[in-house]
Amino acid sequence: MKSLPTHFRLVLFCLLCIISSNSFAQSGPNLGQTDRWMKGAMAALERKDYQTANSIFRNLIDSGLPLPDEMPYYFSETLYELGQYDNSANFLNKYLELTGFKGENYQGAKELQEKLKVHLAEIQSCQLCDRRGYRYEVCFTCEGSKQIEQVCNYCKSKGIVGCSRCGASGLIKKVNVFNIVEFFECERCAGKGRLTCPECEGSGKSVSDCKTCLGSGKITSDQICDHKDHIHTEGDTH
Repeated sequence: MKSLPTHFRLVLFCLLCIISSNSFAQSGPNLGQTDRWMKGAMAALERKDYQTANSIFRNLIDSGLPLPDEMPYYFSETLYELGQYDNSANFLNKYLELTGFKGENYQGAKELQEKLKVHLAEIQSCQLCDRRGYRYEVCFTCEGSKQIEQVCNYCKSKGIVGCSRCGASGLIKKVNVFNIVEFFECERCAGKGRLTCPECEGSGKSVSDCKTCLGSGKITSDQICDHKDHIHTEGDTH
């Protein structure tokens, strides 16, 4: 069997090198970016800069790149330090679900799980925050009244509607036995041809549950709850 000519083998070798180089260029930076983000986040954790670590971890999640096995644990630690206990528990549970007792930080994860129990119990019993631990604030639409007053859509704020029995004419037309048309005063509207709006009872306004807060009078803020009542003094804007 004849071997390939030298010049042909050189061309084939160059093509293989180009293909390999392109493949590395496509996959290499992604893996490198993940590694850089992880190193940056770990460095931030070591210096207790949890806000920076939080931002880096979120960038990594948003990138869609494969996540390192231990990343959920370190992210849950970060969230714990930031007071985001519900979110921390979610990532911690995911870490234990994926790695089990074989995870490098299994012992640390179990200890963090115990520490979270106290904070999660406080959230569950608190009436000042939602189930994730974010403090409620007064709804900006209804200002805490739970309901809003608006123009009655049924009567278009007129307070009256046309009588449907007489067609708003006030008269009822009937044909007697002699085939003669006779007109009678509409009993329903007393000949007026209009009725008080049944929706707003003549006020021209309708009251309904606030759609912003769904009738609760409060909405969730972006503030982590400390589970304490805040007493506002006159002139206090905080």
